Amino acid sequence: MTETNTPVAREPIVRIRGLNKTYENGHQALKGVDLDILNGEILALLGPNGAGKTTLISIICGLVNATGGTVMVGGYDNVLEYRRTRSMIGLVPQELALGAFEVVENTVALSRGLFGKPKDAEFIKNLLAKLSLGDKAASPVNRLSGGMKRRVLIAKALSHEPRILFLDEPTAGVDVELRKDMWSVIDELRADGVTIILTTHYIEEAEAIADRVGVINAGEILVIEDKQVLMEKLGKKQLVIELRNTIDTVPDSLAKHELQLSADGSSLTFTYDVRSERTGITTLLNDVQAAGLVLKDLSTSQSSLEDIFVNLVKADA
Repeated sequence: MTETNTPVAREPIVRIRGLNKTYENGHQALKGVDLDILNGEILALLGPNGAGKTTLISIICGLVNATGGTVMVGGYDNVLEYRRTRSMIGLVPQELALGAFEVVENTVALSRGLFGKPKDAEFIKNLLAKLSLGDKAASPVNRLSGGMKRRVLIAKALSHEPRILFLDEPTAGVDVELRKDMWSVIDELRADGVTIILTTHYIEEAEAIADRVGVINAGEILVIEDKQVLMEKLGKKQLVIELRNTIDTVPDSLAKHELQLSADGSSLTFTYDVRSERTGITTLLNDVQAAGLVLKDLSTSQSSLEDIFVNLVKADA
């Protein structure tokens, strides 16, 4: 029997269709959102403040009522089958809302009980260990650092063994070292089969750990795509030509290439589409030489996810 490397298509664990939300003051937070969240993926939702990220998560979790549209979680309507769908979901909110004087293991065990799960001291112990909280089990929450408190929120969200975990700005207020440590935790959770959706302001967070990236602005999904495919589709590549001698202006003979001259006149930047059959680089270099310019060095760079995000939001404004 011959083995194939054909990837297995993942089914959506969350399916959203035509989701709308208009608040009493008339503000339309969501506008006809369609979104499939695939089983076992890490999906990053990027967007500026007020884009609709938190409203979207709150509706999926059943904390806010939609004005229109449907949300299916694990094949069940999250309004008609609220208890069933909510039991599949863990939510880590932005705010560090924790019982200040309760010890860690008790606050996590309480969350498990609130979902009707039986007591399981061994499960809580293993969960805390996985989140590097094992030695903090008997510590009062108010004695923990901000990063540790964030881990306790994740432990609480995972206490009832959900299939889906929503992380709303999970590393807000966390230093760079702890942020990267948190990324490792998230990757381990995905390895355990948990579907993870995170909202973030940190572009590098999405670039580091997400499988797919969605950009939301003014209540609409602008794009949702595999991270690498998105960067290939929308990203641009640049060729930087360093000159041996500085120039004041770009020669007229090079105008057709739409080059950007650096502020100090020492380099020219050429932007091109890597998907094109002809990038125009060969013609450009010949024209640069014909213009009497002497090259010192050449380098290329690819647009980052941040560049793509900024351009998409600007285009939608």
